[in-house]
Amino acid sequence: MLKDRYSYVAIFSYDPDGICIDFPDFPGCCPCADAGDTDMALKNAKEALGLHIWGMEQDNDEIPAPTPITDVKPENNQVPVLVDVFMPPIRERVNNRFVKKTLSLPAWLAAKADEDGVNCSKIFQKALVEYLGVNDFLDKATK
Repeated sequence: MLKDRYSYVAIFSYDPDGICIDFPDFPGCCPCADAGDTDMALKNAKEALGLHIWGMEQDNDEIPAPTPITDVKPENNQVPVLVDVFMPPIRERVNNRFVKKTLSLPAWLAAKADEDGVNCSKIFQKALVEYLGVNDFLDKATK
């Protein structure tokens, strides 16, 4: 069962050229921000953590237990920060993103659609939803 909320320690390293962010529990999840912009660093840390966890969920990887903040020993230019992410909106945003599909139409049909100002993508989406019988899924995804 997927959890809705996760909290992990991030290490904010304040350097003259920017803020580097490391998550001890997630090697490879390393967002950053401009020097002195702690608000942006926190925003970037939340987004990166959420997307990293989403990817692990998709791969069925085990989400690690968080390291207690008291176990983190920062250096002089570092600050431990507890980063909290709420996963449902992240999952929804990623799962409902649009992907480009190329389809072929007879030239006369494409010309008529253009002439009448038809949104082919919208019509294709509606037809595919109907064809696949996923109306209930679509209703839940748009709420």
